[in-house]
Amino acid sequence: MVTRCSSSMEGHSEAVLSVSFSPDGQRLASGSGDTTIRLWDTFTSTPYMECKGHTNWVLFVSWSPNCKWLASGSMDKTIRIWEAETGKQVACLKGHNQAVTSLCWEPLHQNINGNRLVSGSKDTTAKVWNVTTAQCVMSLGSHTKTITTVKWGGEGLIYTASQDTTIKVWSDKDGKLVRVLKGHGHWVNTLALNTDYVLRTGAYDHTGIAEEDPLKAQQKALERYNEVKGNNPEILVSGSDDFTCYLWQPFNNKHPITRMTGHSQLINLVSFSPDGNLIVSGSFDKNIRLWTKTGKHITTFRGHVGEVYQVCWSADSRMFVSGSKDSTMKVWDSKKKKLLINLPGHADEVYSVDWSPDGKSVASGSKDRLVKIWMN
Repeated sequence: MVTRCSSSMEGHSEAVLSVSFSPDGQRLASGSGDTTIRLWDTFTSTPYMECKGHTNWVLFVSWSPNCKWLASGSMDKTIRIWEAETGKQVACLKGHNQAVTSLCWEPLHQNINGNRLVSGSKDTTAKVWNVTTAQCVMSLGSHTKTITTVKWGGEGLIYTASQDTTIKVWSDKDGKLVRVLKGHGHWVNTLALNTDYVLRTGAYDHTGIAEEDPLKAQQKALERYNEVKGNNPEILVSGSDDFTCYLWQPFNNKHPITRMTGHSQLINLVSFSPDGNLIVSGSFDKNIRLWTKTGKHITTFRGHVGEVYQVCWSADSRMFVSGSKDSTMKVWDSKKKKLLINLPGHADEVYSVDWSPDGKSVASGSKDRLVKIWMN
């Protein structure tokens, strides 16, 4: 449970647009409108590196599941890869001709080196990169408008959501288009897989202890993945400007399982709980809705007085935190279905929130240029 702000970290000179904990929970990355990424030591709440290189806003930061690299996507059309230990730039990936909007790494159980990622861009394409060779290995192009989100699933599929109202499913072996998911009547803003959490954390569980042997690490990542996925193919949920969410099983079906209605404004973010059993959706109607994994509505959480931008789950799937335009964060209990605590402190809109994999702390990034860490 997080109850207070334990540190307020200055350094960025513009809004903080993206915060993300490393899979082992030891580091935090923040990307900002000031073109830099800052890497923070989570135990001391101090920055150990300022990563400079981008020439425009940093929109998105993402850690590789093996904790080796951090990737950043920017308005400057590039993706930069930084060494986690030192913050040294190891690659600059050029190929997109507009802003990079989303990044996702290949699951560790699929690639022992963990050195490939997919990027989505405003230029309507997604690209798969090998970060060791700094080469684009595949270009996935058939959307007609901005790609808003990319996901790399654990079954050999890459998912791209676009403002052209479709979600496309691609083979990660050859980049071929496998199927197109149609249903939404407006921009698709957000995607989540029921396996997102285990894919992001790879071989790291809540203890954050590393598996030294790469083969054992890969095996552990596979076991963790299978435990959440079960015997069925992965489930995907999408959220849109059409005020609805759809649930899909794209591995074998282009038709949605169900349509999830109730929000009265656009849906900015959907997220599956780490155990894959619950879904939350955050909307510009200021509410958060909780759903079962089959898309059945459970309850609506009201409390924010501004648009809800981001929602993130605790590792044990009991709680989630939301960040809003109203400058507050709120922690909610998914089991008791109620507000647990209100976290005021930021002086402006909260753009990004993340919960550390060990469950001990929450990070937030705001328009007020601060990164805050919240603890018990």
